[in-house]
Amino acid sequence: MSTSWLVYGLGFLAQGFFSARMLVQWIMSERAKKIVSPVVYWVCSLAGSILLFIYGWLRDDFSIIFGQLISYYIYIWNLNIKGVWRQLPVVVRALVFALPIVAVAAMLGDAGAFVDSFFHNAQVPMWLLIFGSAGQFIFTVRFIYQWYYSYRRHASMLPVTFWVISLVGSGIIVAYGCLRRDPVLILGQSVGFVTYSRNIIIGLRARQS
Repeated sequence: MSTSWLVYGLGFLAQGFFSARMLVQWIMSERAKKIVSPVVYWVCSLAGSILLFIYGWLRDDFSIIFGQLISYYIYIWNLNIKGVWRQLPVVVRALVFALPIVAVAAMLGDAGAFVDSFFHNAQVPMWLLIFGSAGQFIFTVRFIYQWYYSYRRHASMLPVTFWVISLVGSGIIVAYGCLRRDPVLILGQSVGFVTYSRNIIIGLRARQS
């Protein structure tokens, strides 16, 4: 029981970083009357992603791990374009950058056990795994879109479409969390509904003005 609470505590800490990034970004956008992309948003994103990746591993939940793999490096890209990433010590950058690669290599090192643990998990039937992975995929696509949008403009930006995709993906993940009875996913994703909606409104108003 104590181990279970420690695992959930790790998950809630990860979601705490994600909630903090949304809260700060939302407040700064309200003040600027336009959607902003502050450094703290990407710092909290990276910290939360590391913790959530570990949480997904401990929970034998492939959909959570899948959702973190791509966005992880997009967080680093945004920190790099803002000039923050290069200010970190080389050793720290190397360790942070290599973390997902090492974890995936560990999975592939014992492919049989990985398949049994994640895809033949009695607690997560295949249909539910596909449903949860679909939500994580949509949630990850938003950052691929954000990266493409920012890359073309040579600046870190959070466009309106990013928040629309966030709203859709978050809704699916909350449903998945309810089916999995996972309080970390339910609470963590539900918090985002307000900030996603407000950023959409702020962005549309900024366009009109």
